[in-house]
Amino acid sequence: MGRIAARFARVEPRLRARDFVRGLLADLPRKNCWTIAEWAGEASPDGMQHLLGRAKWDADAVRDDVREYVVEHLHDPDGVLVVDETGDVKKGTHTVGVQRQYTGTAGRIENSQVAVYMTPGTARTGWRGDEVYGGNPKLRSALKERGVAYVLAVACSHEVTTAAGKFRADALAAKVPKRAWQKLSAGAGAKGHRFYDWAVINLAEPRPGSHQLLIRRNRTTGELAYYRCWSPAPAPLTTLVRVAGSRWRVEETFQTGKGLAGLDEHQVRRFTSWSRWVTLTMLAHAFLAVVRADEHARHPAPDELIPLTCNEIQRLFTTLIVRPVHDAAHRLRWSAWRRRHQARAQASHYRRQAANQT
Repeated sequence: MGRIAARFARVEPRLRARDFVRGLLADLPRKNCWTIAEWAGEASPDGMQHLLGRAKWDADAVRDDVREYVVEHLHDPDGVLVVDETGDVKKGTHTVGVQRQYTGTAGRIENSQVAVYMTPGTARTGWRGDEVYGGNPKLRSALKERGVAYVLAVACSHEVTTAAGKFRADALAAKVPKRAWQKLSAGAGAKGHRFYDWAVINLAEPRPGSHQLLIRRNRTTGELAYYRCWSPAPAPLTTLVRVAGSRWRVEETFQTGKGLAGLDEHQVRRFTSWSRWVTLTMLAHAFLAVVRADEHARHPAPDELIPLTCNEIQRLFTTLIVRPVHDAAHRLRWSAWRRRHQARAQASHYRRQAANQT
């Protein structure tokens, strides 16, 4: 919190931001301004709502501080930047960005908010994204202009140019001889190494650099996946496979960010409030990731224990360091406040309903 202190114009929002982040790390069943304010010992959620919506502090600068904090402690010279979107399913229609749309979180069209995130993985320097990004020629051109290598997923219908002409990706895959496929691991998963068959085809492109189509085949189902690759210098197949396999990192990041820091539990109606919520949840999540990496490096776990996880660090931090203790009177005041607020909301709803009927 000391790193971001200068981003606040007054001490009150700075201290409240500290309590807010601690609340995000707490073992609350649901994280929003109401529950965090009660957990922090405040009399109402007004202060936490003010922090997100109206208080004067530079959320963009805090975001940059979080990035520098992550780079400082988790820097990997062979890192890869993974880009992907995730959906937050919402019941109401007033949350910023909410609409009926497809979200992979639910696997169907839902009332949801979808946002794009980037997270560091481990492989050679470059970018990794799914078909939404691989099929965007402007994005690919922008990355080439900046000299940023990439491995981007593309659809089976994506067209590429070879020395023999222009073909769909699936048509080229059908022409790959058996000897060209290689069994390689896309990295270790929860159940061990993830082995696939891989093949790579060199493409004929007028722009400089190495252009390739990478093809992945599931060894059990035979299902194929396709990747458009570019790098300033030719990259071996093993490197392309490591980059392609790093995408699972973003899924892990979404899971822990939502499960541990409440990334998806916001209930805000304005973009500013949403941006500040996301920034503070990323700060909380980064803290857990940095502590975990530091513990693994400095205090290796004995053979009979698995290394400390972010989940366990969160439990220890909340229980041993910041767990607040409030008396029964505080709990009863909050019970009365919630019931009073809900009564006002109910009365307002009935008035609107009656007015619409007349």
